[in-house]
Amino acid sequence: MKKLFLLIVTLTGLAALMAAPVGSRLSLIPEPVSVITHEGSFQLPAEVRIAAPAGEDTRFVKSLLEEKLGAAPGRLVRWVTGDREADIVLMLNNADDAETGEEGYRLQVTPQQITLRANKPAGLLYGVQTLFQLMPPQIEGGSRDEGTEWQIPLVEIVDYPRVGWRGLMLDVARHFFTVEEVKQYIDMMVKYKYNMFHWHLTDDEGWRIEIKSLPKLTEVGAWRPEQIGWFGDFTPPSPDAPKTYGGYYTHDQIREVIRYAAERNIQVMPEIDVPGHSSAALAAYPELACFPGSGDHFVRTGAPFLDWNTGGRPAAIFENTLNPASEKVYAFMDKVLTEVAALFPFEYIHTGGDEAPYTFWEKSPEVKQLMKREQLEDMAAVQSYFGKRVEKIILAKGKKMMGWDEILEGGITPTTALMSWRGIQHGIEASNSGHYVVMSPSNYVYIDLMQGDLSTDPRVYNSLRLNRTYQFDPIPEGANPAYILGGQANLWTEQIYHIRQAEYMTWPRAFAVAESLWSPREKKDWNRFVEKVEDHFNRFDYSRTKYSPAMYEPVVTVKKEGDDYFVTLTPEIEGLSIHVSFDASTPDCFSPRVTAPLKVPRNAYVMRIVSYRDGKPAGRMMHISVDDLKKRVR
Repeated sequence: MKKLFLLIVTLTGLAALMAAPVGSRLSLIPEPVSVITHEGSFQLPAEVRIAAPAGEDTRFVKSLLEEKLGAAPGRLVRWVTGDREADIVLMLNNADDAETGEEGYRLQVTPQQITLRANKPAGLLYGVQTLFQLMPPQIEGGSRDEGTEWQIPLVEIVDYPRVGWRGLMLDVARHFFTVEEVKQYIDMMVKYKYNMFHWHLTDDEGWRIEIKSLPKLTEVGAWRPEQIGWFGDFTPPSPDAPKTYGGYYTHDQIREVIRYAAERNIQVMPEIDVPGHSSAALAAYPELACFPGSGDHFVRTGAPFLDWNTGGRPAAIFENTLNPASEKVYAFMDKVLTEVAALFPFEYIHTGGDEAPYTFWEKSPEVKQLMKREQLEDMAAVQSYFGKRVEKIILAKGKKMMGWDEILEGGITPTTALMSWRGIQHGIEASNSGHYVVMSPSNYVYIDLMQGDLSTDPRVYNSLRLNRTYQFDPIPEGANPAYILGGQANLWTEQIYHIRQAEYMTWPRAFAVAESLWSPREKKDWNRFVEKVEDHFNRFDYSRTKYSPAMYEPVVTVKKEGDDYFVTLTPEIEGLSIHVSFDASTPDCFSPRVTAPLKVPRNAYVMRIVSYRDGKPAGRMMHISVDDLKKRVR
């Protein structure tokens, strides 16, 4: 009898192993609150029967299921009304599940059925995204391999977000992105449970939103001469250069994007950046400047116009700030905000407030008169006066104002919300004084910064590696959690000319931000996260989404001792084997392996670096001249 029992146990174990899906390691980003796994799998049948709640609120999630599952080879999707006859059941709870809230869900996969329960359609949408991540990567598109085993591991998942505001910002002012490209970006956001799209619509280099009462904003402010190269260091274009580079969104296109995002549980917050970053507006309406007759008001192209070597707020070479003492400016803002408020359902309008130079305000007789009349002690108080006037306009439209953390300097009203970008301290301060805050510190979540080495990434003033982004905590120690709305990563596009580069800069760092915003803090695990990222790279290969492999490439630092230079190559992830050459040959896994700082040979002119993982090349070949190495000495 004992032998029979052991035989049954052995056969059962073998059956479970045979039933386990290929690549059954769970790689869910962001990491759910709770995951319980069981042996075995659910086999996707040839005809997938799905039961789901009726109604417009669930229309998108049903269309998404039909699109994805129907594309699997040999699969058909059929909608049924009875839960018992369904292979996949989506349910909205009759009584709210207090634990999962408005965006959470419970997902159970048994050998017979997949059941997804949520309080709201948003929870069903996020549960379906998790379900797709449990499926083979071929579900993402591309080549549909006929040999794919369409199996789903048996799991019980309880999941809900840590914070409510989970955002990505896309700057479309420096470089214009079409409506279809914006939608493409939003499609990627929803896969990783982001729910806020911050649309940076105006800046020195372009005005991207139609304002019907101010037509010159798009007739003039949306266009500039095209220049390609390192943005920020261009030579000024000739006065007669054709102004054909740019674009803008009509009211109908904006409504289209808002509808598209809303289907995906994403709200859209517009940003009209004032009083600085206003060159495009001043090009259209120079009378809004302190010195309208200067002739220096035009849409910036990427040639220098600010002096950043000031140790703080930039100095203006050319005027790019609205005149805070002019009533014309407030009439202008009223027209702009009237149309913006009517277009965007979201409760907040972001009005920038960052990096406003005081250079031309300090020279302006009108501003001096304003300071005397309103008893304003300094330029920070002048900007505070401007912000409070603008906020009154916004409140009159039934909206609330948000701005970058510089607006704190001269004081803000209790109803103003803050986006903390210069580190976390301003956000902590604002939360403790009763202001709502979105944490967006540049040293963790500015994804326009280099994520790899200078030899592989577009040159930017600073770098931000994936492991640093993963350390982001939207509720830092010392903050008042009751006033932390959530967090956000920002993609400024000075060096980003097209959507493929936007993807490259966003991923995988947006994986890290998503996990910081959604997952419980105690669930975060760097080494496990790296494994998941690698699996999602595979998924991106199928969807043909571009991403950066910089995590496979070492951090390069250089130290000088006497006349000698020493290079340290620090891997960002575990398991890398780093190999180099100084003799102009192309290194491979047979080249010297780096385990300690390397002395640079006196007559070498180039260093080449390659990484291997599990015996295979990882990342890219790095080429750094010895002259460039020497410039990196700290």
